[in-house]
Amino acid sequence: MSVILFLDRTVFRLVSFLAQLLLASAALAGFYQVIARFVLQSPADWSEAWTRAALIWTVMLGIVLAFRHGAMLSVEVLRMVLAPRARRLLEHLVMLITVGFLGFMAWVGVQMTYRVRFQTMPSFDVSISWVYVAIPIGTGLAILAVLARWAQGANDTDASLDAS
Repeated sequence: MSVILFLDRTVFRLVSFLAQLLLASAALAGFYQVIARFVLQSPADWSEAWTRAALIWTVMLGIVLAFRHGAMLSVEVLRMVLAPRARRLLEHLVMLITVGFLGFMAWVGVQMTYRVRFQTMPSFDVSISWVYVAIPIGTGLAILAVLARWAQGANDTDASLDAS
């Protein structure tokens, strides 16, 4: 349980902070784009690319938090009709399928990131692979979140996450 507490107190809180920061920066960049285009009559070429990249990273980091809280792992109708032992077996099955899918997504994300490493974003002189790398990083962290949730048990509450 100490590994789960460490993940909750450090990694997942850092992921939450970064996701919130990226979402706020995307909103500000989008707002600036509207002001620059319609008020100043001089659209900024960087704000649209930044908004898109920040939202992609926000989604990939957000799934980590959703998986950690168990928001994407429930099969509620089936869980309600099963006995406790069968319910836990269902949770094991869901965890295995989810980890398998996330592992596949991480592998595909690494392949995609490698393929686009020489392409640059037009408005930034930065490789677009920095956007694509959100896929393997997000799914890799989501695997940790699923495993932490599974190790903690589905009936436990997220008191450790809400304690701060």
